[in-house]
Amino acid sequence: MRRWGDERGQASVELVVLLPVVALLAAMMWQAAVAGQALWLAGSAARSAARAQAVGADAALAARGALPENLERGLRVRKRSDGGIQVAVPVRAVIFGDALTTVRATARFEPQGKG
Repeated sequence: MRRWGDERGQASVELVVLLPVVALLAAMMWQAAVAGQALWLAGSAARSAARAQAVGADAALAARGALPENLERGLRVRKRSDGGIQVAVPVRAVIFGDALTTVRATARFEPQGKG
C-alpha cells in the first residue's frame, strides 16, 4: 500500500524535464518570427530598390535604407534582365546569430520621368 508522501518532489522532476522542451519550442517560435520579418522586409527593400531604379537613383542604397541595420549585413541587390530588382536578405539564427538561409524578393517598376 502506498503512502501519501511517496510522490513528494514529482512535480519538480517533471518541471525540470519539461523546461528544455519549453525553451526549444520558444526558440523555434522566435526563429519563425525572425524569418517572417526577414521575408517581409526583403519585399519592402525590393520595392524600394525598384522604385529608386525607376527614377534613376541608386537601387542598392534604397534597399539598404529600407532595412534595419542588422539585416543590411549580407544584403545582395541584383538587377535582373527583365528590368526588375532582386534583393536577397540573410535570415539570422536566434541563438548564434549566423545566417541560416537567405530569403529573396523581386520587384519591378517601369522607368519614370522620360516621356
